Amino acid sequence: MTGSKDRIELFVAVKGHAFSRDGLETMLRAIGCEPTFVDQPAAAVLLNPENLRRYDAVLFYDMPGLDFRAPAAERPGFIEPPTVFKEGFKALMAEGKGMVMLHHAIAGWPAWGAYAKAIGGRFLYRDAVIDGVKQPDSGYLRDVTYAARIADADHPVTAGLPPHFDLVDELYIQHVFDEPGLHPLLYLADEIDRNRFQSARRAVQRLADGEGQAWRPAALNPLLAWAKPAGNSPLVYIQPGDSPRTYENPHYRRLVGNALRWVASAEAREWACGR
Repeated sequence: MTGSKDRIELFVAVKGHAFSRDGLETMLRAIGCEPTFVDQPAAAVLLNPENLRRYDAVLFYDMPGLDFRAPAAERPGFIEPPTVFKEGFKALMAEGKGMVMLHHAIAGWPAWGAYAKAIGGRFLYRDAVIDGVKQPDSGYLRDVTYAARIADADHPVTAGLPPHFDLVDELYIQHVFDEPGLHPLLYLADEIDRNRFQSARRAVQRLADGEGQAWRPAALNPLLAWAKPAGNSPLVYIQPGDSPRTYENPHYRRLVGNALRWVASAEAREWACGR
């Protein structure tokens, strides 16, 4: 899928959310990648076709564009992406560079709507109006045990995975766009009460129970992973991916490895261009 090379040359954009760098690198090397980690904001400057020519794919595990040091009532502040990043990211999509977005990457660059549209969804740190409908801020539930269900067993990203497998990870209530090009890969198989989730806005603003406006969470969308075209690029989003325990899960490793090899392939680029 990546030519005659046995390993994937992978550009990895990170920073903006805590994670185990050693744990992530161990997983990526175990699934056949040679990762180059670049922290934000430097990654934003480098994400363009010229600088990424040698890389087979890009893994986004970053969460840029959020200011958590803003005054509490305004937290988080939304930061507009630099022009160099906007131009570079759009050029990568036009070129067809394969992309995988993991977990918290869906919250990145909230001030630039085109970024969320490219991913296929958005984790909301504030209430927002999306397609004319007001949506509440998103929610999170840490360290929950749940079963994942394969949505399409014939897709290359899910190849070799059992119909169901268990994970212990952080779940999100987040907004997923209703787009015809979005192809489901993985669903949450369990019923989980949305009232167990915590409000993202209340957490970052450090509001105690009874303070501020009450939170009414949106419905929990069971879609955990999908593939979609982002311009001419094949893109896969995978919601699980919060902790070293998840990185060590053999089914999760296969899922991420399959996704990276698929987006790096000519087959996936042809799929994205033909949508």
